[in-house]
Amino acid sequence: MLHTAIDGAKQSYKWDPGLQSETHDHLHLTPLYDKSHLSFHSVLIYIGNPVDFIQTDGLREEAVASHDEITAIYQNSAVMGDSSRTELVHKAKLAEQAERYDDMAEAMKSVTEKGEELSNEERNLLSVAYKNVVGARRSSWRVVSSIEQKADGTDKKKTMSKEYKDTIEKELNKICEEVLELLDQHLIPKASGAESKVFYLKMKGDYYRYLAEVAKVEGKHDEIIANSRSSYEAAYVTSKEEMPPTHPIRLGLALNFSVFYYEILGSPEEACKLAKEAFDQAIAELDTLGEDSYKDSTLIMQLLRDNLTLWTSDNQAEEEQEAAE
Repeated sequence: MLHTAIDGAKQSYKWDPGLQSETHDHLHLTPLYDKSHLSFHSVLIYIGNPVDFIQTDGLREEAVASHDEITAIYQNSAVMGDSSRTELVHKAKLAEQAERYDDMAEAMKSVTEKGEELSNEERNLLSVAYKNVVGARRSSWRVVSSIEQKADGTDKKKTMSKEYKDTIEKELNKICEEVLELLDQHLIPKASGAESKVFYLKMKGDYYRYLAEVAKVEGKHDEIIANSRSSYEAAYVTSKEEMPPTHPIRLGLALNFSVFYYEILGSPEEACKLAKEAFDQAIAELDTLGEDSYKDSTLIMQLLRDNLTLWTSDNQAEEEQEAAE
């Protein structure tokens, strides 16, 4: 039953190969939304190695502004220095349709800085915007890093690659620090419900994890890792107290937290333990899932299982190699 539901969910998504995740060179696919229905789903980065997950809270109907609305928004904003909250949200939706994610992030940053708690839709727009913005830099960083590593030590290309990689790192660091500032100053303090609190703490763990991927200074690297871990742990404790095991946000948190253990801490045992626990608990309550979250939850469950399969096979291969030596 799980396979059928997952396969059906995959067929309903528009898959976009625009983002990459983690530290391996594999195919990375991102179902952003079902354009035929103009509705948003959970956004995933589905890869052949540990999976990174963007949580969005199911479907968001009527997400796209009409042509007349878009024209009015930009005509008004050309005159008005300070756009209204509604205009900014429409701008973010327009930027998303145009795949201009930097513009989308800037609009949602302005919404966040207005000081009110974000609605679920606004929260999802913010998450998707910055995930695409930072994802593009993470992808570029990995490509250039690979080129740098393959270049000859005296090759001018190696020097050029390093300089370009440093430029990308600065952009990536700036984006992550911007998101973390929004989380600490606005989003987490104003989160009134457990679901929002878990969502934002998970997001905080994610962006510290992205910083950890490129951090160079050893002392700073340790501090970044500690911040990522404490954010994930706080989110995980709250999710287990306040959310059912099948909740998509709780499952997405378990997925990313387990990737943190595997990729950043180098602890495959802990990664497998966390992922297996989340998967088993969700399976036990699968019959209680409502129709609204069934596709999201079962899809994340498959991603947990895929990571478990990958990590288990990697460990077995390492053990066999050590035994042979």
